[in-house]
Amino acid sequence: MKEICIGDVYQIQCYKHNGKIHRAWDEAVVLDIKKDYIVFGNNKTRVTESEGTTWRTKEPAIIYFFKNKWYNVISQMKKDGVYYYCNIATPYIIEENTIKYIDYDLDLRIFPKGDYKVLDKLEYQYHKKKMKYSSDLDLVVNSAMDELISDYIAGDKTFNEKRNRDYLQVYLDLKKNN
Repeated sequence: MKEICIGDVYQIQCYKHNGKIHRAWDEAVVLDIKKDYIVFGNNKTRVTESEGTTWRTKEPAIIYFFKNKWYNVISQMKKDGVYYYCNIATPYIIEENTIKYIDYDLDLRIFPKGDYKVLDKLEYQYHKKKMKYSSDLDLVVNSAMDELISDYIAGDKTFNEKRNRDYLQVYLDLKKNN
């Protein structure tokens, strides 16, 4: 397997528990490589939904994929501030220039003023029943949401606006030089 390097471009594929692809992003540029996570960036990238429809993201994003945490974090750099969209999901794997993970529906939305909201509880309950999530998986998913909220409240570096703006500059510089 090729070693991952800053500036490399990957695709992102999000799956559901049943193994079906849910959504795919055309581009994620490697911005930083840490022991337990990798930071990517993209902007106005094409997203393809499972049924084939496509759309583009509206703003630059800094994306954190963790090796051992059951969530990922997307820092959305909007005109009115930084929003965070956090997916409860398996730790990532990389295969053939593609970052892959399984999404477990529950999301955490964090707003620029610091308030947050858990999203998609009904979707989670529906898929839990339909796809027969085990009680162990249910525990892992709910524990991951608790850990995510705790990490946010504790001021984890993932949620540091200055740090994410610095990563955005790295992304813009890499795009300019390519």
